Amino acid sequence: MIEQYVSLLKKRQLRILATCVVLALCVGACSTANEDRSAEENQDRLGTAKVKTKMVGTAKNAALAQQAIAPLKVKVVVVTMFEIGADEGDQAGEFQLWKTRRNLDQRMPFPHSHHDLFFNEDSGILGMVTGIGTAKSASAIMALGLDPRFDLSQSYWLIAGIAGIDPEDASIGSVAWSSYLVDGDLGHEIDAREIPDDWTTGFFARYTKFPYDPDRPEPTGEVFQANSELRDWAYALTKDAPLTDDVALSQLRALYSEHPNAQRTPFVLTGGHIAAMTFWHGELLNDWANEWVRYWSDGATDFVTSGMEDTGTFQSLAYLDRIGNVDVDRLLVLRGGSNYTMQPPTLTAAENLLNENKGFTGLNVSLENIYLAGSMVIDELLRNWDTYSNVTPGAEARAASAK
Repeated sequence: MIEQYVSLLKKRQLRILATCVVLALCVGACSTANEDRSAEENQDRLGTAKVKTKMVGTAKNAALAQQAIAPLKVKVVVVTMFEIGADEGDQAGEFQLWKTRRNLDQRMPFPHSHHDLFFNEDSGILGMVTGIGTAKSASAIMALGLDPRFDLSQSYWLIAGIAGIDPEDASIGSVAWSSYLVDGDLGHEIDAREIPDDWTTGFFARYTKFPYDPDRPEPTGEVFQANSELRDWAYALTKDAPLTDDVALSQLRALYSEHPNAQRTPFVLTGGHIAAMTFWHGELLNDWANEWVRYWSDGATDFVTSGMEDTGTFQSLAYLDRIGNVDVDRLLVLRGGSNYTMQPPTLTAAENLLNENKGFTGLNVSLENIYLAGSMVIDELLRNWDTYSNVTPGAEARAASAK
């Protein structure tokens, strides 16, 4: 019996040693000259773990070795999808403001995904860039959730990205908290030139007979619902936030003479989000997006913002939640309107899309407002971490609605 126990301990020690070696290789492969100090600190940490591992001979020493490589406790994961150039010092993409203003200065090599991670050990904030599209977001979140370097069991996840925004609901520069996340790719499609005369679209749900068939099957990835009570808590906290604006935005807003909400200065709202790999645009597709979100949310909401990643992010978090690595009820989705999803009355859909391809007029303002509203929520979580580490905001409302 003792021999079997010793054998098991040796196997466990070998696994620990192997993990240390792999992580050391990752650090060596991904560090650059201007990150030598950070790399040396990581190597020292891993080197200490390897020395202790070699010395393991008893259960007590094995526990000490495991403690030496204990995962980092993460309080908040800021999930961004792209960066334009460098991570700091040039035109900002979604990640740059978070990295510089939140001092995410500890680089964590992440070669098994799109972009290295950055961490601040004092605040417990981890920043990531998933890459654009559902596939990259899903794989990046899964890679992080299974990474042994991090303890994400109590982490809050903030998706902080730009989006197309429906002029029927809001103006560019506005930011929206979303609970319903609807996939805009999963379905059947017939070219519009071949659809029956009484169909309004050729895109319809799988296992149905026509668009928006009320005999709809249970969703299999077409819609996900994030914690609506947590979303409502975040909205209540930020709804009166003094968002930034720009003269260039007022000129663009004025073109949307038929949409009063599109002419407002930036504000905070809630609404449905649609995620699709195709960058669609125009009045007809805008109508489709609204109907599609209403259809899958059972009329609870319509479309306000559009992106490419959030259903993939949620799907991975849901799987990771099943094995206890994360709490999917701690996901917040915040998207800022960098562009409108349809044309103003003076332009065609094609003309407007080609104009937007030159650059989103609302990019910088939306990034600032995403950071402003998102930071209000993060600061509240961190100030009261003793409470929120164990109890998710809105939990009381969620429990009451479940009764």
